[in-house]
Amino acid sequence: MIVFDLKCTSQGHVFEAWFGSSEAFEEQRGRGLVECPLCGSRDVAKAVMAPRVGPKGNRGGAATEAFSSDPEAVKAMMASIAETQKKMLEGSDFVGDRFADEARAIHLGEADARSIHGQATKAQTDSLIEDGIKVAPLPFPVVEPSREN
Repeated sequence: MIVFDLKCTSQGHVFEAWFGSSEAFEEQRGRGLVECPLCGSRDVAKAVMAPRVGPKGNRGGAATEAFSSDPEAVKAMMASIAETQKKMLEGSDFVGDRFADEARAIHLGEADARSIHGQATKAQTDSLIEDGIKVAPLPFPVVEPSREN
């Protein structure tokens, strides 16, 4: 996974988002799945990025040093995150970008009650919440079951 600095070009908001690749970002943005979390605008682009390093001699402590200089520690951390996500989603059906429709159908009794996860836009989740449908964001990016983080 890659963290991207993104910018809402309509309001100037800057925020971070995680994607598997630049191509994944472009594909999701093209489908209207990338929105500014502050205003909901889909007019989002990559922001100018700068390396996050401190001034010379200021290493930021042991955690920063371990993260930046030990590739094995980074791999272990990413594996731990992927395992946590896997455990969180056990027993949950991946519905992809049909999340809002599936959640509404379950709420209305038009589909069997079950745990689901997938993608939804801010407008879709706002609509679900307004209709009394409980949704919660996942702390990690969701990928299709055939892929791993």
